[in-house]
Amino acid sequence: MNTDRLNRLDAWQLAQGLARRELRAEDLMRACLDRVAEREGEVHAFAHLDPDTALAQARALDGGALQGPLHGLPLGVKDLFDTAGLPTGYGSPLYAGHRPAADAAAVALCREAGAVVAGKTVTTEFAYFHPGPTANPHHLGHTPGGSSSGSAAAVADGMLPLALGTQTAGSIIRPAAYCGVVGYKPSWGRVSRAGVKSLSETLDTVGGFGRSVRDVALLGSVLLGDARLAALAHDPAGQAPRIGMCRTPQWAQADADTQAAWSAAARALSPQAAELAEVALPDGLGDLIELQKQVMAFETARALSHERVHHRDRLSERLRTLLDEGLAMAGADHTARLIRRAQARHSVGALFDRWDVLLAPSATGEAPAGLTATGDPVFCRTWTLLGLPCVHLPFTRGRLGLPVGLQLIGRWGHDHQLLSAAHWVHQRLLG
Repeated sequence: MNTDRLNRLDAWQLAQGLARRELRAEDLMRACLDRVAEREGEVHAFAHLDPDTALAQARALDGGALQGPLHGLPLGVKDLFDTAGLPTGYGSPLYAGHRPAADAAAVALCREAGAVVAGKTVTTEFAYFHPGPTANPHHLGHTPGGSSSGSAAAVADGMLPLALGTQTAGSIIRPAAYCGVVGYKPSWGRVSRAGVKSLSETLDTVGGFGRSVRDVALLGSVLLGDARLAALAHDPAGQAPRIGMCRTPQWAQADADTQAAWSAAARALSPQAAELAEVALPDGLGDLIELQKQVMAFETARALSHERVHHRDRLSERLRTLLDEGLAMAGADHTARLIRRAQARHSVGALFDRWDVLLAPSATGEAPAGLTATGDPVFCRTWTLLGLPCVHLPFTRGRLGLPVGLQLIGRWGHDHQLLSAAHWVHQRLLG
């Protein structure tokens, strides 16, 4: 295989070369680390790097048996995941230098499959909105999004082929949109969250980033333990899907760039899709954005009880406000909200009797200017609340030259069907 610019190749291509021994894991790791050395001083994607250990682990893989589907692939791990041998700070000075005794389940699974953890990527404070130092690699004066800021930026800038992230509101899809990479949020509950700092039991979802749908299918096959995703990464041929184009009730917040991407997608997909038409969410679901915020506030206030009780003065003002709001909510009201969520999930689920996937906005537009905020997850909150699998597909640019794309949403538990449709759609959006 062509080994020029190894750090820019898709993960699935690299995996094939590594499996055939046409490519050495050490050479790939060096190419990625060279890119990190070139750009990290500007992008600030990493909370911690250990190049010597990463190279030693890659070298050991070259001298041993094939480990699994991720054999020799450099992996970035969001600093919300516990990692044995590497510090885990959860994006907060409270945990500076903290070294967990064990890997989070997702990290352990990836290592078992042969991935080499290259470093810990920057997260916002406890995966909420207070940003870290990461900049958007396409324009250093713009946000990369959050909370999986470093993971999205590292993949976008050619530092890594794959990275882990989490989503509680829009923390995979939004940074994928802003940085122009493929982001995959699996169906809620299909990936273990053991060893990941919790915000919301009802919402937290482990997923990741790659440069193609085949990349995230490869990563997902390990995280979900689903051989159908591995088959898709190897041979993504699939049938034309039935696509429902769902602007969502928040469409008024989509700017001209997102609207242009929407129109371009309709033109590209309409001639070839099995069926394509505009579709609205069922009536009576106008409260889902607020419902997601309330569920998140209640559960975060309790998940971060230790930090709230013992270190309140060292938390950001925005996080303290969220914790106060959540603590003031009654448990009975939270239970009622969970019932409301289940009803809404059933109602929206019925759409997938008619459509294979829904196409929807990922973000309001290009990544906003400035590094003091991470953008608005308004177009992600509903799908996260409902626990539906989502994939962001980058395919165009906005007025400032920054990436713009759209997301596909699938039926809960049918991640393989979503990713198959996503590959089909992405190929046609890219032309």
